[in-house]
Formats: sequence, structure tokens, C-alpha cells
Amino acid sequence: MFPTPRADLVENTADFECLPQVKPTGFREYDARWLFPQEINLMGLQAIGMGVAELFRRRGVPLRIIVGHDFRSYSSSIKNSVISGMLAGGMEVHDIGLALSPMAYFAQFDLDVEGVAMVTASHNDNGWTGIKMGMQRPVTFGPDDMSELKEIVLSGAAQPTDGGGRYIFVPDYAARYMASLTDRPKLKRKLKVIAACGNGTAGFIAPRVLEAAGCEVIPLNCDLDHSFPNHNPNPEDMKMLHAVRDAVLEHKADVGLAFDGDGDRCGVIDNKGGEIFADKVGVMLARDISTQYPGAKFVVDVKSTGLFMTDPVLKANGSETAYWKTGHSYIKRYNHENGTLVGFEKSGHFFFSPPLGRGYDDGLIAALAVCDMLDRNPDKTMADLQGELQQTWQSPTMSPHCDDEKKYAVVDRAIAHFQTKADAGEQLAGQAIRDVNTVNGIRITLADGTWGLVRASSNKPELVVVVESPTSLEARNAIFKEIDDYLSTEPDVGEYNQKI
Repeated sequence: MFPTPRADLVENTADFECLPQVKPTGFREYDARWLFPQEINLMGLQAIGMGVAELFRRRGVPLRIIVGHDFRSYSSSIKNSVISGMLAGGMEVHDIGLALSPMAYFAQFDLDVEGVAMVTASHNDNGWTGIKMGMQRPVTFGPDDMSELKEIVLSGAAQPTDGGGRYIFVPDYAARYMASLTDRPKLKRKLKVIAACGNGTAGFIAPRVLEAAGCEVIPLNCDLDHSFPNHNPNPEDMKMLHAVRDAVLEHKADVGLAFDGDGDRCGVIDNKGGEIFADKVGVMLARDISTQYPGAKFVVDVKSTGLFMTDPVLKANGSETAYWKTGHSYIKRYNHENGTLVGFEKSGHFFFSPPLGRGYDDGLIAALAVCDMLDRNPDKTMADLQGELQQTWQSPTMSPHCDDEKKYAVVDRAIAHFQTKADAGEQLAGQAIRDVNTVNGIRITLADGTWGLVRASSNKPELVVVVESPTSLEARNAIFKEIDDYLSTEPDVGEYNQKI
């Protein structure tokens, strides 16, 4: 019998090696993240693998799965422990080796395999590990799946089966993935592109794909280095965006494209060095796509700009946009189940449905879409296209620390606080409250369209705060002050990663 995993931290070194350890908070809303080895050990990861096999069995899904890993120093050993648990649970494992998350999603279609388990902590700091999982193309696990997997693993319900499974190594899979992306007409417009990868796993693929598409590529931090010596590979991180800005200006590039650690997100810098938040890029792409597909429907997460609702080009093209929960799993599932053409997240996850893509998030498909947009507008620069949008004053994604065990209760109290003000007809930041959206935390919209959001991060011990105003910097700062003043009364809310 395989021992039941311990949920507490193991103090004794021998116990740490001999007993599976799995911290419960690592099972998040739609994927899994742990500090390794403090919160999970290799035996605990083996238990995760067996748990995935048991979950597939309970759901009646064929026990076949794609497995890949990112470039972190410990990811290969973590993947091998997960695989050993899957094999013990009777699964057929297709190992694609070093991979990007979208490469693993592509393999589900290409190899006709139902499941996926990608070992990656994406842009999280070194020391973190995680797994993005799915059992139905193209969607990934949601809260119900994660809750059941957590129950299976922590209760010890998953046990080895008689006979074991089957291991299949798929060689040179990166070449197959890149071929799928480059089987397309070359760009007519010669674009000079900065391909920035933050020394993450995308570095061995992104420059080659962009070159094959017809771009002149200047690589930036594309050598793989799991210590991330320059900055984390996170296109929401201002250090990464500033580095790309500097490279764009130095090389007089048409656009800078910044990829995250596992290649499923893409950030954009315009030709003047302007850092374009991903939701604004989404509006620009939605304009371009809705011109080709009139009446196209989109879905965006609640952190995203209000321009999706007010943009005149989208209105003229008959487009409609819905706001939904933040998180790649939520937007991907909504996109798949509701027939929207593209889903956009402020974090840079973009989901292109057929005929534009297969419905999963792929930073390289997003990058190619940006290049195609520029190709279709040969007389305009990236800065020109952004300049056609209505100006708004927008914050970065701000993340005050809040423990995983406490963050949801903190957000519930914030919802109650601001909802009470709205229900009572009180003003906020000197304005009437026009709308309150609680689909994911609370998004408060004021009379002039200024809005602020508070929600719990899905994958880190943090809250998420975003504010925007279409009228003035002062209005943006005023609603942030209202939110920040309230959060300062919560003793469990700590320091911000950055403030406006």
C-alpha cells in the first residue's frame, strides 16, 4: 500500500525522504503550485501522479496523458516522479520532454491523447513548481476537478494498480510543434521584432518560429537559464517590459514580444518603447479580427480594460464582449463552451478558437496574430494602432501579499463592504457607483466609467488589485485610494509587489 500523504511540514529528514508530503494549499483553483521541496517532496509528487490516474478512472476518461516539463533545474525530476505515479496508477504516458505549455496542449490534438500534465511554475520565482492539468481538449482543470484531485491525494485513495501502465517517449516533439506554427504564408511586411524570453523555456522556440514567419528577429535573453539572471520571465513584470523597451529603442524594432516562462503568454512593446498592457493589445487584436469576422464574440477577464465595452470599432463591427473570471482555465472553458472566437486575459493568456486556433492559450499564436495585424496595416506602426484607442489611465496588476489560507475571506469581506456602499447609494471616490460585478472578486464601476477590482490570486498567496479610468489620472488614483484605504484595515493584507 502507498502511504497516505502528510499535509503538515515534515521536520525529520528521514521522514521527508520516506513519506509523501503534500501541502493542501498547493491545490489551487485550476492548477497546482508548491514550493519545492518545502511544501511537496518527490514521493508527494508520485502520489499526485497516482491521484491523476484515479481521477481519470472515476470520470471515465481513457487513461492516456501527455506529460512535459519546463527548464527549471528540478522540473525533470519532478516530472519523473509524477510519471512514476501515473504508471503505477495504470496510465499510458506520452512524454514529450522539455516543452512549453502550449506544446503540451498541441500534443493532445496532434497525438490524439485526452489528458495533459505540464510540469511548470510558469513565471513564479525559482523554488516554485506546479502542474497544469486537463482531461478534455482544449480545456484544463477547473475548481471541481482540483477539489476532487485534492481529496483523492490527501485521503490516500489513489493506490498502485496491478500491471502498471505504459511509457512512451516522443522524440523531437518541439520540431513538430514549431512546424504546426510555421505552416502558414510568410508575412509580406518585413518586421524587425525583439523576441524576449527572460531566459525561460520559450527561448529555444520563439525566435525560430518568428524567423520562419518572415520576421527579422533580435533575441533578448533567449538562452535558457533557470536562475533567471536578468528578471523573471513574466510579461506583466515591469523589469521585463523595461528591458524589452530598451531593446526596441536600441534596435529601432517594429515591436517587442515578451514571452513568459512556459510560453503561453505574450506581452507587447510598441515601436516607440511604449509598454502596452495585454488587455489593450486584446482590444487592438479584437478590432483587427472583428473586421475579418464581423459579429465576432469575445470574452475577457474581469481585470481587463473597459474599452471592450465602449470601443467604437468593435461596436461598428457588431462585436459583443463578456466579462468572466480571471484565470486561464476559466477563460479557456468559457471560450470553448460559449462559442466566442477569442478569449483575452489581462495577464496575456489569449485563446484563439477555430479557425484561428484550437482554443488553448499559446503565446506564439498571440505573437503571430500581432505580426499579422501589423502585416494587414502596412502604413501603420504599433504605436499608431494603439493611438487609435481611446486613452485610459490604467494601473499595472498590483498584488499585496495575503496568505492562501486567508485571502478568500479577505475578498469576501471586501465584497460585502463595497456592495453595502452600492446598495445604500453611497458615493465612492466622489462619484455614484454605476455597477458592481462579483463574478470574480468585486469590480466596482463608477458613473464616468472609472473602475477598480479586488480579487484573490488563483496561484499565489496574494490579492489582485487593478484600477482604470477613461477620464483622468486623478479619477484612477481616487478609486485606488478608496480600495487601498479599505485593504489597509485588513491585518492579513501585506505589502504590494508594486503600486501606482
